[in-house]
Amino acid sequence: MDYVAPKEVEDAVRTARGAVGSVRFLNGGTDVLVQLRSGMHRPDLIVDVKHLPGMTEVSRQSDGSWNIGAAVPGMMLGRDHDLRNDWPGVVEALELIGSTQIQGRATLVGNLCNGSPAADSVPPLFTAGATVTVAGEGKTRRVPVSEIPVAPGKTSLEPWEVITCIHLPSRRKGGADAYLRFIPRTEMDIAVVGCSVRLRLEEGTVAEASVALGAVAPTVRSVPDAAAALVGSKLEEPALDALARACSDACQPIDDKRGTIEFRTKVAGVLARRAARIAYERGNRNQ
Repeated sequence: MDYVAPKEVEDAVRTARGAVGSVRFLNGGTDVLVQLRSGMHRPDLIVDVKHLPGMTEVSRQSDGSWNIGAAVPGMMLGRDHDLRNDWPGVVEALELIGSTQIQGRATLVGNLCNGSPAADSVPPLFTAGATVTVAGEGKTRRVPVSEIPVAPGKTSLEPWEVITCIHLPSRRKGGADAYLRFIPRTEMDIAVVGCSVRLRLEEGTVAEASVALGAVAPTVRSVPDAAAALVGSKLEEPALDALARACSDACQPIDDKRGTIEFRTKVAGVLARRAARIAYERGNRNQ
């Protein structure tokens, strides 16, 4: 197994493209290194991308949107008060991953590209309408986060393509998000169900909504019917009931030692109601 740490994006892509055998990109390493030690993966080449330009930088653009380098760790995001104010659900979801030590390494892009249906930070990226910059051979392209995961452990990226940046849109007036998950323990566990809700309010009425679920299908799942149930409401009980039903109906979970199909389906609706209320309270404060 070989290891390289290129200084330019083009070199990273070229090296990965020309490799013989399998390639893994290394951001924070909280997934890759565990998989290596367990024998789950044995790549022929590891390409460390932490030293590429902009990979550890967070910046707010003139239009209020955000660029987050692919190797920015959770601890750094958690300390950015402006980002947390704009996108609390995104930041809080990443902060749920692992211990303090893990937070010093774990990244949004690593969580996304690991391809886990239970990835905590991915549902909030879905509801935020986040995009990523993907670097390939001689070009870059902008891709919605929702198009990256395609199956458990798999993404739509070519083996030599690397995500260099996550882009979060500006939070408009009255906008807010929230993410909740259910786990068997109080901390440091994998989501049995996760739910993200983003709302934009106008005079207390939901004008826009987006809902996404994790750990209830082969990939993180957007739920348009759940979002539609909230638009035009002030989160009255009928709207919340319709939201919960839509989320439960959208579930296609599995039975395993961590949760049954029936349990996951029920909890999806419960978490959606709770996350919607949190997002609504935050949106009211942002009007």
